Amino acid sequence: MAKGYWVSVYPAISDPEELTAYDKLAGPAVQAEGGRTLSRIPSRGGRVVAHEAGITQRVVLIEFDSFEQAVAAYESEAYQKALVALPDGIERDFRIIDGID
Repeated sequence: MAKGYWVSVYPAISDPEELTAYDKLAGPAVQAEGGRTLSRIPSRGGRVVAHEAGITQRVVLIEFDSFEQAVAAYESEAYQKALVALPDGIERDFRIIDGID
């Protein structure tokens, strides 16, 4: 079965500290649904080399055992509470994608 992934790109973050409340709720909610954070860059010391457009925005990649599990995690009550804490000054492009078998 193909895995499922959450891909989040943050084109604009007015104040990185504003993400703290969201992160405190989202992390445990994702883990409770079986999600594993594979990458979170450039924060937490992660490295990035940008090509093409040269944009080094924050990118978060989370893996789930299946696409269905990824969708269910997003729809979970705990994650929906985390979304409420996502500040207005944050612009985010979020996708749930199917992995390749």
